[in-house]
Amino acid sequence: MIMKDTDKKRVLREMLFARRFEERCYEAYVERNIGGFLHLYPGEEACAFGVLEAAKPGHDYVITSYRDHVHAIKSGSDPKKVMAELFAKETGVSKGRGGSMHIFDVANRFMGGYALVGGPFPLAAGIAKGIQMQGGDEICICFLGDAANNQGTFHESLNMAKIWNLPVLYVCENNLYGIGTRIDRSTAVIDQYKRVSGYNIPSAQEDGQDFDKVFTAASKAIKHVRGGNGPYFLELMTYRYRGHSMSDSNAYRAKTEERMWSDRDPVIMLRDRLIVSGALTLDEYKEMDTAILDEIEDEVIRYATESSEPPVSEVERFVLADNDPWVKGGVK
Repeated sequence: MIMKDTDKKRVLREMLFARRFEERCYEAYVERNIGGFLHLYPGEEACAFGVLEAAKPGHDYVITSYRDHVHAIKSGSDPKKVMAELFAKETGVSKGRGGSMHIFDVANRFMGGYALVGGPFPLAAGIAKGIQMQGGDEICICFLGDAANNQGTFHESLNMAKIWNLPVLYVCENNLYGIGTRIDRSTAVIDQYKRVSGYNIPSAQEDGQDFDKVFTAASKAIKHVRGGNGPYFLELMTYRYRGHSMSDSNAYRAKTEERMWSDRDPVIMLRDRLIVSGALTLDEYKEMDTAILDEIEDEVIRYATESSEPPVSEVERFVLADNDPWVKGGVK
């Protein structure tokens, strides 16, 4: 599948918006407007956008771990409501109850970010099983980090996914580190796509910094899954430019390694490719960047700042699904 330059320009803007959104989250955390844990995505943008551009956001189901803001936005969530969620406001996508690690938007079929490492694996299989039972043409896309693959849920879920021939695509965003531990110190098989061979699941490894390569690889994977051929595993080699979370000093990574990966910035790589093709000029890119910064400040941050906090009277609301019938004496 070949994408037109006009579509790539749109994707470039979306990726740049995601980058600036996450950078503004960092500032908001320092300003104490965001509390709790915060895991940021700069450096990995080509993964989410390359895969979801090849899928059908809002139609296909998406689930991921706690580094989830960008996946939610690409799936269709309003950036203003995502930021409001991070600010713990009533207007947030999870009504201020979830925060950074628990973005959830069922209307756009974004089935959540999850704090438990390895938690999305069985949930993705369950969603895919539901699709299969209802005979739909949707698929479930499960994003995961490389360190999560050492959880037992990884092996149990992939085994079931293959046995039941489920329409699920597992996307491993391999950024080489599980918090502060490099992958070669924690994992016997470094290439994650090879680990699924024991379950007879087709797989591939691709450059997660190159949008075009991710889009091409994801298109092939999605065609396989949507065609009723069962699960697929796609490993994308990428790198997070910040620490694991805001509490991570990032002192464990070599500066030479960081510089090497910063030279392969996914946003800049796509920008330069469009400039070379004549579809974009550097001045147009700068204007785009300025407009995005203004939008985030004037609309996204303003919306989150001015939104009201959840009322104390509703502290127990949403603790259980269908809470009210339970309180009244049982579900009818």
